Amino acid sequence: MQSALSEQLEFRADLPAQAEQEFFSSLPAGSAVFVLRAADETAEPYVGKTSNLRRRMLRMLGASESASRRLNLRERVRSIGFQRVGSDFEAQLVLYRVLRAEFPHSYERRLRLRPAPLIRMLMENAYPRVTVTSRITSLRGESRYYGPFPSRAAAEQFANDALDFFKLRRCTEELNPDPAFPGCVYSEMKMCMAPCFKGCTDEEYASEAARVEQFFSTGGHTLALELTHARDQASEQMEFERAATLHTQLEKLHKLRSQLPEIVHRVDRLDAVMVQPSHLPGSVALIRVRWGRLCAPVQLMVNAPTVIGSVKTPSSMESRISAALELAPAPEVSSAQEWIEHLAILKRWFYRTAKVGDIFFADEKGELPMRRVVRGVSRVFKGEKPQGDLSETAGDYWAFRAKEIGLE
Repeated sequence: MQSALSEQLEFRADLPAQAEQEFFSSLPAGSAVFVLRAADETAEPYVGKTSNLRRRMLRMLGASESASRRLNLRERVRSIGFQRVGSDFEAQLVLYRVLRAEFPHSYERRLRLRPAPLIRMLMENAYPRVTVTSRITSLRGESRYYGPFPSRAAAEQFANDALDFFKLRRCTEELNPDPAFPGCVYSEMKMCMAPCFKGCTDEEYASEAARVEQFFSTGGHTLALELTHARDQASEQMEFERAATLHTQLEKLHKLRSQLPEIVHRVDRLDAVMVQPSHLPGSVALIRVRWGRLCAPVQLMVNAPTVIGSVKTPSSMESRISAALELAPAPEVSSAQEWIEHLAILKRWFYRTAKVGDIFFADEKGELPMRRVVRGVSRVFKGEKPQGDLSETAGDYWAFRAKEIGLE
C-alpha cells in the first residue's frame, strides 16, 4: 500500500538544463515530508523529512560532482511525492503515516517509537486490580487505561501512591478466595480488603474498585470531595482528632494531584486541540485529539474575514476555530496497536523540555477552553512561547483547586 501525499511530480535525469532548473525552482523551499520512488515499482522507496525540500532535492537529485561522497539518487529516482508541513510535530505525524503505509513491518523501528506508559485497571478480572503497561489489549475491552505518563517509573509511582488511599488488592495472582489462605502483608496492615481469604464480600470489593476507577478517571477529584465532606462533617461533630487526620490525608492527596501531568486522562476520554505553526502564510494548524487519537491537521486563517454580501465582516475567533475543528476528519484507528502509536507520538511531543506549539484539553463534558485556545492561536501565530500563568500551568491550577476545597 503506497502512502498518499498531497503533491506528486515526475523526475527525469535527462532533463535539459533549463527544464531541470525550472523543476527544482518549483519545489518549495520549506519543511516537508517526501518519498522518492524508482521506475521499478517493487524497489524500496526513500522516505525522509527536511526543513528545506528544494535544497534537499538539489543535493540528492542534482548533478553530482565525481569526488563527492553525498548520497545521490539522480539516476534511480523517477518520481517525487511530498507534503508540506509547518512544524516538527506535523512532520512526525505525516512521517508516521507514510512509513506505516510504505513499511508495514518495520515502521516502528524506523520511527523509534517508544510506547507510552499507562496505568491499567483490569475490569475484566473478577477482583479488579491496577497495573502499569505500555500495551492496550483491545479497542473494545473492559479495562480502563490512564496516561500517557513520561516514564514507567512515574506511572508506577503515581499508581502506588494513589492506592495508599484505598484498600484495593496489589497482588497479581488470579484469586480463588479461600478462608484458609493466610493473606499477605497488605492485609496484615489493613491496606487491602483481602478478597483472597474472603475478608470482604464481592459487593464490598466491587464498590471499592468503583471508587478507585473514579479516582483515576477524575484525577483524584472525587476522592478530594469525599475527604473534604468527611473532614467538614467531623469538625461539625467536634471530632477534631478525626478531622485532623482527614485534613492530613487531603494535604497528601493535594501533593499527589499537583504532580499529575495535565495530559494524563482516561485515554478513551482524552480530547484536546493542538495548535501548531502552519506552512501556509497567515495561518496556524489545528490538530484535534479525539479519544486519545490524532486527527489530520486542519488549517485556520488567522486574519481571514467572512464575507456577508459585499461587506467583509470579521467573525469571532472562537466561532472560526470551532468551524475549523468541525472540518477535522474523525481519527481512523483500526487497531489497539495503532492507538498506542498515536499516544506515543503525542507523549513524545508533550514531554519535551522545549517544544513548539500548544495543547488545550477538554473538560469532563467534552468542552474545550475556547478563550485559552484563542490566546494559544495568537501566541503560536506570533511565534511566542506558552505563558506560565494560572490558567495554563497544572501546578498552579491544583493550588487554586486546593483553596476551593479548603486546604489553604
